[in-house]
Amino acid sequence: MKRPCKQILVRGTNWFLVILSIALVMALVLTACSPGGQTPVNYVFDDLGRLVAINGTPQRIISLAPSNTEILFALGLGDRVVGVTDYCDYPPEALNKTKVGGYANPDIEKIVALNPDLVLVAYGTPMDVINTMVGLGLTVFGIKTTDLDDLLNDIRRVGEITDKEVEAQALTSEMASRIQAVTNQTEELEQRPKVFYIVWNDPLWTAGSGTFIHELIEKAGGVNICQNITGYTTISIEDVLARDPEIIITSELSYDWALNATELASTNASKTGRIFTCDDNLVQRPGPRLVEGLEWFAHYIQPDIFPEEPEGS
Repeated sequence: MKRPCKQILVRGTNWFLVILSIALVMALVLTACSPGGQTPVNYVFDDLGRLVAINGTPQRIISLAPSNTEILFALGLGDRVVGVTDYCDYPPEALNKTKVGGYANPDIEKIVALNPDLVLVAYGTPMDVINTMVGLGLTVFGIKTTDLDDLLNDIRRVGEITDKEVEAQALTSEMASRIQAVTNQTEELEQRPKVFYIVWNDPLWTAGSGTFIHELIEKAGGVNICQNITGYTTISIEDVLARDPEIIITSELSYDWALNATELASTNASKTGRIFTCDDNLVQRPGPRLVEGLEWFAHYIQPDIFPEEPEGS
């Protein structure tokens, strides 16, 4: 009566060994088929709410936004960047990269021809363009920055998916330290001048709450006169006059207009000569240099506290 039980045990053991062998073979096959024969797929949610499969460590990266390009180079990834937009001009090395069009209307054929293993897009690239690239088998990862904390997180995430986590941590720590150096001086201020930022003057565009320009104004010790407006939008001259800004900061292209605009002559800012401009790329691109933009805003808005012009990044 004991013999059949022994036979069954042996057979069960044999089946176990067979299954184990098959599992080991399958593991070897899957490993051999993975990038580099050893790197697993990394699944990460991007800022567009998409679950993206990052297959290994990207070696051929295309950037579809100037801010993304600045992040990639700041992380030491310039040698992996194979394509950028027509507007990517910083750092100077980016000018030597292959141009693939604009962030909203890139040349898809040129992108495919560059054989990227990562296309880094930003808010503004249309979803149909993103879907087209994904449909062609490209790995597309999107980031969207609304404030400085978002920016720091986005840099860390780019570092994560490109195996540059150490560099990302060092960069964001240095940026956070500079941000803190400003807010330590401004967060308890009671006297905060009213500030108006001009994105463009014809028609008159400004930045309301929910934008990083709004946050730059607030952290620099000012009050955004358009804080009750959301996003980037138009505003009437009559509304600006009613809010009477004490300081006006403009984009470079609108600076001459603001200095000479009779429409603004009655504002406190115009009467006291407190109309300034700042390098657009420091305050309109959500990249590492946005911290320098904050320091310039602090210099304009609270000159008694920040009398020195910021040094370049």
